[in-house]
Amino acid sequence: MKKKVNNLRPPLYRDSGFFFESADDLKAAFTEEASHPIEPTQYIYARYRTPTLVACEEKLATLEDSKWALLTSSGMSAIDLALGILQKSNQENKWLFLSEIYGGTHSYIDKILIPRRGINVIRFSATPSPNYAAGNSEIVPMEYNLERLEGILHIQRPAVLYFEAVSNPMLIVSDARAIIALGKKYNCTIIVDNTFATPYLWKPLHDEADLVVHSVTKYLSGHGDLTGGVLCGNNTDLMQQAIEYRKWVGCNLSPDDAYRLHSQLDTFELRFRQHCFNAFELARFFSNHPKISTVIYPGLDSDTSHLQAVGLFHENAFGGMLTIVLKPNSENNAVAKFTSLLSPHIPIVPSLGDTRTTLMPIKAVWGEKYPIDGAIRISTGIEDSKTLIGYFEQALMQI
Repeated sequence: MKKKVNNLRPPLYRDSGFFFESADDLKAAFTEEASHPIEPTQYIYARYRTPTLVACEEKLATLEDSKWALLTSSGMSAIDLALGILQKSNQENKWLFLSEIYGGTHSYIDKILIPRRGINVIRFSATPSPNYAAGNSEIVPMEYNLERLEGILHIQRPAVLYFEAVSNPMLIVSDARAIIALGKKYNCTIIVDNTFATPYLWKPLHDEADLVVHSVTKYLSGHGDLTGGVLCGNNTDLMQQAIEYRKWVGCNLSPDDAYRLHSQLDTFELRFRQHCFNAFELARFFSNHPKISTVIYPGLDSDTSHLQAVGLFHENAFGGMLTIVLKPNSENNAVAKFTSLLSPHIPIVPSLGDTRTTLMPIKAVWGEKYPIDGAIRISTGIEDSKTLIGYFEQALMQI
């Protein structure tokens, strides 16, 4: 007697291909896949989709409040998927990127979009905040001038506008709704990389963005043990194009990673709430410490992005990232000593969003753009906040 299995999670299907009862069934499946790729009734081949992948995508679509979500093998492949479906042959492809975006995206622009795909890329840079009064801070707060942005849109008429809600590593919170409204005014397709803010803080599709990308490697997975990306949207035409693009490029997420991500998403909101709490507590601690000259965290009233963040973010939370600058002292390399003292508990890791707190020295990675001595980006985990503060307090005492 076959037993019924009341499983709590969808099964893990590792099949590379799915069998058919007859040649006629096989032919019908391929015909349906070609004519109706959005919701085929049968699974054919793992490069197209698998039940495990689809179950996780449905969960992500619910989280983002989107009509569809498509998983990819990395955050960069999700970006490539979003942009790849918008490139058209035999016509000018003029795309506008706001400057404060992920460094890997900049490299993708310079190494793929411009030389290999012939995209006419326009970059729009943030400028110093007009209400900033020069003081002792090594970091000049930046923001996007919307009047200048509209001027660029009016003159250049780009087909695509791409930006991030929160920048890395300076945590500039953009006036995202106004940027989207301007893009729509000039008929741009709007793509938002929402990795830092996550759906917990903001859902761009609610504000008329066309496509949203995430590196699920970061907060959505949250455990530092898988690499993936997701593209979300509401437009079914774009969905069909994205399904076809992913099918032929072959960049979907593996069944095993989709299965694990499905489980990890159960704790996403709980985890992210603690990320935000810990970041706020750390920011308050650093703000009152005599060896810290600057703290960048949108949750602080003193932060130049604070009012922007209050207006954009939900849940009265401000994210799990912060940036600090050590005060100059007599040591030649205080950052090296500081990070070494922290390393048993808080390691240097070139990623973020893990349940464990990690950090990145900014000059070592972003030195060409941000040559700031003493600057450190911190990705707060979900540890006990008092324990975290204790680790930093002990290290600061020794430099």
